[in-house]
Amino acid sequence: MIRKPLLVALILIILLLGAGEALSPGFASMQQILRLLIVAALLGVVAAGQNLVILGGREGIDLSVGGVVSLAAILAGNVMDGNNANIIAAIAVCLAAGGLVGLFNGVGITIFGIPPLVMTLGMLGVLQGLLVVIRQGIPSGLAAPALANFVSKPFLLGLPGVIWLWIGVGLLMAFLLRRTTLGYRIYAIGSNENAAFMAGTPVKTVRIMLFVLSSMFSALAGLCILGYAGTSFANVGDSYMLSSIIAVVLGGTPLSGGKGGYTGTMAGAFLLVLMQSILTTLSIGEAGRQIIYGITLLVLLLFYGRSKALRG
Repeated sequence: MIRKPLLVALILIILLLGAGEALSPGFASMQQILRLLIVAALLGVVAAGQNLVILGGREGIDLSVGGVVSLAAILAGNVMDGNNANIIAAIAVCLAAGGLVGLFNGVGITIFGIPPLVMTLGMLGVLQGLLVVIRQGIPSGLAAPALANFVSKPFLLGLPGVIWLWIGVGLLMAFLLRRTTLGYRIYAIGSNENAAFMAGTPVKTVRIMLFVLSSMFSALAGLCILGYAGTSFANVGDSYMLSSIIAVVLGGTPLSGGKGGYTGTMAGAFLLVLMQSILTTLSIGEAGRQIIYGITLLVLLLFYGRSKALRG
């Protein structure tokens, strides 16, 4: 059992930066690290919602996050259509759509008793089918210039706005989990759902809220990904499903829930992006990277992903 996964993640980040510099001089330069942080921020925002769902226990993994990212990117691109004046409307539409998807997931899981993996995988299929029918894989919509600048250009103290957004998400998550009643309830439910229910915790309401928040974080990430890419494809969010889970587990939150936090997930997101960059430097293709991600998740689960026993 690895007892300090955050420390392990930080050590691995340092080692991988050193390895990357040895493989390709300049890999560990500040400019390159900044680019990696931008990509990590996009993943980190998705992983924030995934982190909440996993903390809630009962094998609560949200497999629909990639579909929500894609849906939000396409909705935002078509609403703003390259016009700065439409950014607020695009944000509202994205968050509303994400919240609605999360609500369907939460209700299906808590009210109708559908297992989280089955419900969210089914929702992913619905979203992917919907996007293919609507856009047929063709790029759709344009990011507004202000959004593109926010994601990629220096915003404050030389850092792009999306990194500051990620810092804000980190502070929000820390406050939510450690300083609010909802946060205490999340840990209680994840540790022992039956005991939390007997203590008067509204378990079903909290679990629905977790899936709503997960989808809204994914929608926010989809909006930022649109700004990063300039346009969107129907499958732009596909890579975030598995990677968001790995980032959470890398940060020390077991899939059994009830313990962990978002600080470790932030380190896990950067570590995963760093690993991806090194694999790209080594010219390993997409198929090879997916195999490595899967093996990484299995190894993490073996060491500290599931704790000693699943919680009820």
